Amino acid sequence: MSWLSRGCVYRLVSGCHGVSRVERKVVIVLIRAKDFRHFKLRALDGDIGKAREFYFDDRHWTVRYLVADTGGWLTGRQVLISPHALGSANESERVVPVALTKRQIEQSPSLATDQPVSRQYENHYYDYYGWPMYWNGPFIWGASQYPWDNNPLSMLDPKARDAAARREDAWDPNLCSTRDVTGHHIQAMDGEIGHVEDFIIDDRTWSIRYLVVDTKNWLSGRRVLVSPQWIGRLSWEESKVFVSLSCELIRQAPEYRPESLNRDYETELHHHYDRQGYWSDSFLAQK
Repeated sequence: MSWLSRGCVYRLVSGCHGVSRVERKVVIVLIRAKDFRHFKLRALDGDIGKAREFYFDDRHWTVRYLVADTGGWLTGRQVLISPHALGSANESERVVPVALTKRQIEQSPSLATDQPVSRQYENHYYDYYGWPMYWNGPFIWGASQYPWDNNPLSMLDPKARDAAARREDAWDPNLCSTRDVTGHHIQAMDGEIGHVEDFIIDDRTWSIRYLVVDTKNWLSGRRVLVSPQWIGRLSWEESKVFVSLSCELIRQAPEYRPESLNRDYETELHHHYDRQGYWSDSFLAQK
C-alpha cells in the first residue's frame, strides 16, 4: 500500500469492492467540498451535471446527499444523490461515477428546491431505491461503516454481530447544507478564532473529516483544520460552530495548505491536539 499526494487529494489503494453496478476500488480520497463542483457526475447512461452542495447530518458529520446542479435538466426540483450510488472521484478524468440511470433519477421522489429534506421524503426516497436507511443501525451508515456494503453485519463474527444488534437504534438526523454552514464563525472555548471556509470529505465513508477554518481576521490569513470530533455543537441562530478547543491551541496548530494534506500532516495535526486519528484501530473500535 502506498500514499499518493496531489494537491488536496490523497489516496490509499488496498483492494476492490462493488458499488451497485459500478466496480469500485477501495480508495480513500480526501477532497475539498468546493472542488467537487469541477467534477462531472456521470450516470450509467450519461452525464447529469455537477455537485452544487452536500447535505450532511450533524451527529456523525457524514454526507447523506449530494445535491446535483443539472444545468436545467429536472428544473424546479432538488436532484439528490445518495452516497449509496456514488463511486470514488476519478481525479484524472474529473468524474464522479453514479450507479444510476437518468431514468431512475428522473422518476425518483421529487423534492421542490425550496423544501427541506423531511423524514417522510427520506422514507420515500430510500424505499424507491431499496437502500438500507442510514438512521437505523449502530454504525454511521446504519448497518455498516460504508454505504456500499450490502450486508455487512452478516460478515461479522457472531459475538460482534450480537453486540452490533444490541447497539442498534433509530435516530432523527438533522440535515445541514455545506453551503449554509460555510461562513459560520468558529467559537473556541475562550473566543472566536475564524470562520468555516470549506469541508474536506472522505469519499469512502463520505464522512466530513475536517472543516477548513480561515483565520485571516485573527491569525494573519492562516488556515487550519478542525475535525468534527472536536466540535461540541452547531448553532444556526448564532451562525457559529462551537469547538472544544482553546484559541491558543488552534493558533499553534500546523498550518493547512492543500498540498500539505497527507497522512504525515494528519498525524502531526492529531498529535498537536492530543487526539486519536480516525484511521486508528482503537478509534474505529469506539465507532
